[in-house]
Amino acid sequence: MQNFRIESYGGHGGRHGVVVRGRVLDNPVPTSAVEGEGLFTALRRSVAQFRTIELPGVPLRLVVADTCVQVVTDGDGYFRAELPGLPLEHPWHQGSVELRGTYRDVTDPHRTPVAIRVPAESATYGVISDVDDTILQTGVQRVWVMVRRTLFGSALTRAPFPGAAELYRDLAGEENPVFYVSSSPWNLHGFLLAFLRHHGFPSGPVLLRDLVGDRTGRARKHERIEEVLALHPHLRFVLIGDSGELDPQIYADIVRAHPGRIRAVYIREVRLDPGDRRVEQVSDTWSHDVPFVLAADTDAVRQHARSIGLLPAR
Repeated sequence: MQNFRIESYGGHGGRHGVVVRGRVLDNPVPTSAVEGEGLFTALRRSVAQFRTIELPGVPLRLVVADTCVQVVTDGDGYFRAELPGLPLEHPWHQGSVELRGTYRDVTDPHRTPVAIRVPAESATYGVISDVDDTILQTGVQRVWVMVRRTLFGSALTRAPFPGAAELYRDLAGEENPVFYVSSSPWNLHGFLLAFLRHHGFPSGPVLLRDLVGDRTGRARKHERIEEVLALHPHLRFVLIGDSGELDPQIYADIVRAHPGRIRAVYIREVRLDPGDRRVEQVSDTWSHDVPFVLAADTDAVRQHARSIGLLPAR
């Protein structure tokens, strides 16, 4: 087992609790994209992201601040640890996860750093954003376009929507945390981190879902958002998504379930057929005092955010 490795998906939290995730695999570390690489190289990397050898039953030790917890990977190699509220360093606290004892023929602890996002108490608000077709041009409604971009693209060649990175940096400012919540599988975690970093988006936890598994393993985007709200009760949030899938309905449920916690909902218009009425079924029955904005582009989001004080006036 020469490729044993602990993959950290990081975590988030603070004095109200901490959640950390990761996975243990027997695969080489994926290669990084480089400028000018060929399509075959990109395809090989994309396929490798999904050809994983998961390691179940791996005993792990997670250390955050002065707290140590023990976890064991599930049948798909994932681990998730919940820790009590801790006084952690803002904006990022560094913990670690390592092998506890031995696993098959592996004895080296393979200590891996864990980055935990810790919002400041003085943060004005937080941002919870979808990824596909919200900041990353995916073409989810055009299946073959989406497949081609996924297989032959890289963190360097995939395109964000114009102005999105600048908008998110302005919303984040110096202290406001950004959480990226997507229905993409955890297999794409490394790619998405590299994409965000390369294009200048503010750093933040990337919360995804299992590729396969039972109902519990395939946690919905809705549940990830609920987790963020629960661990950061001092923050109100801005929700940003797109019209291509279920973001309007999910965000409406969140607004309804958490009165007073959401400052605005922004939906990027990406539908091939805007007359399908799916978004309007939400907006036409919207009875909350939270703004619900169907935006044609990034500038429309920026203008409205400025009008309600999320961004400073010109």
